[in-house]
Amino acid sequence: MPYQVAVSGASGYAGGELLRLLAAHPDVEIRTVTAHSNAGQPLALHQPHLRSLAHLTLQDTTPETLAGHDIVFLALPHGQSGQYTEALAEAPLVIDCGADHRLESVSAWDHFYGGEFHEPWAYGVPELLVGGGAKQRSRLAGASRIAAPGCNASTVSLSLVPGVAAGVIDTRDIVSVLAVGPSGAGKSLKTNLLASEILGSANPYAVGGTHRHIPEIRQALAAALPVADSASEPEDRVWTSLTDAIRISFTPVIVPMARGILATSSAPIAPDASDADIRGAWEAAYGDETFVHLLPAGEFPRTADVLGANTALMGLAIDRAANRVVVVTALDNLAKGTAGAAIQSMNIALGLPEATGLTVNGVAP
Repeated sequence: MPYQVAVSGASGYAGGELLRLLAAHPDVEIRTVTAHSNAGQPLALHQPHLRSLAHLTLQDTTPETLAGHDIVFLALPHGQSGQYTEALAEAPLVIDCGADHRLESVSAWDHFYGGEFHEPWAYGVPELLVGGGAKQRSRLAGASRIAAPGCNASTVSLSLVPGVAAGVIDTRDIVSVLAVGPSGAGKSLKTNLLASEILGSANPYAVGGTHRHIPEIRQALAAALPVADSASEPEDRVWTSLTDAIRISFTPVIVPMARGILATSSAPIAPDASDADIRGAWEAAYGDETFVHLLPAGEFPRTADVLGANTALMGLAIDRAANRVVVVTALDNLAKGTAGAAIQSMNIALGLPEATGLTVNGVAP
């Protein structure tokens, strides 16, 4: 019998992508879709591309509506998922696509988000190294509560974690500049995201260390540091003491493409790290991964190559003149960046083949 699934926030972009991918998953049945202001309306009015789900009607997002399912996906704005945690205590598996359960550090949450802090859940990026040669998927196996990643955060973290774990880059001078599609900001009407504002323009935002994904990136990179460098308590290790150990300048730029992220991240080369050491770190980390691919030397990805896929494509350059490693990563912010990562993590938690219902193939042109 298939797992019975409820998806909250089903009228939004993340909710719609969850539904698109779940509709092709052989082991689940989408039983309930919910929304807030759009409750009572046909799903097809808000997700007209999901023809196989046109029979569904959006229900109100309440604990009572979400209860009684095998799997609940929360695709709600930041700060709204935590209120359902206690009410869904009996649900076998809950996956939050918001930020409420991502951060380990109370001080980081207070600084970047504010409001009530909620306990951290297993982080839904299976390919991330977490120290000692282990990967995050080992923490997802059998998990009952999963926090799907921030799309920008997982892109940068996947880009740099191999170098951090291998000690071939200096984490005190990381620079990441991202070209991002506006769908990552959600479906709510915002003047700065109108087509007339972004077409033919590139617009930076959250400049100067203010973006909410920064502590999430630090947390992921901290988990990959050698044990000797991360022996303090988690609260201090992730936020306070590692403010100096992991310094990142992070600048996202909205560009006129509906979906996608192209992240260019660089860091100084560690002393004595050879070119073979550097490339070998990324090859060892991702050589056997289904959804994260390191391209051959000299090749770099385009966002068009990952559209609709659960794939992260990565190109690596070693700039000896500037003494920096440069990693360029492309992924679909709604697929591998959010919904695809959530479903991949769901598969691991349930003991299903990890790639079930997901594809490495993009849509072109």
